Amino acid sequence: MQPETILDSSSLDFALMGEIKAGFPSPAEDVREKLDLVKLLVKHSASTFFFRIDGVSMVDADLDEGDIIIVDRAVDPYNGCKAVCFIDGEYTVKQVEIHQGSAVLMPCNKDNTAFKPIPVGPENEFLIWGVVTWVIKKV
Repeated sequence: MQPETILDSSSLDFALMGEIKAGFPSPAEDVREKLDLVKLLVKHSASTFFFRIDGVSMVDADLDEGDIIIVDRAVDPYNGCKAVCFIDGEYTVKQVEIHQGSAVLMPCNKDNTAFKPIPVGPENEFLIWGVVTWVIKKV
């Protein structure tokens, strides 16, 4: 697995046109500011990696096949986080449920019963490699 990382602090500046209502239409305003995507999406450049989702086990967690996830290894895992995990020699992205020192890796696809929770026990080689912080998707 070869993750892509941000190696420098160069920024990508785009024009942020302002807020847009998702409810009732509002009068257009000519408000623009710079939007630095690196500053927005990357908090810890040395520990941030990008992956493309391959598979459908996480579709109900809004991680669809082809999406790009941004994973930060400096973020502490927490109960319910989506994370890239290493278990018994393989990597996967799952929702992590943490229970009194143990974990269960939860798939999120209610329409496919082939995906089962993966309990993690002391017999497993296991590491929460990094926490998913953003998802980039094409609509």
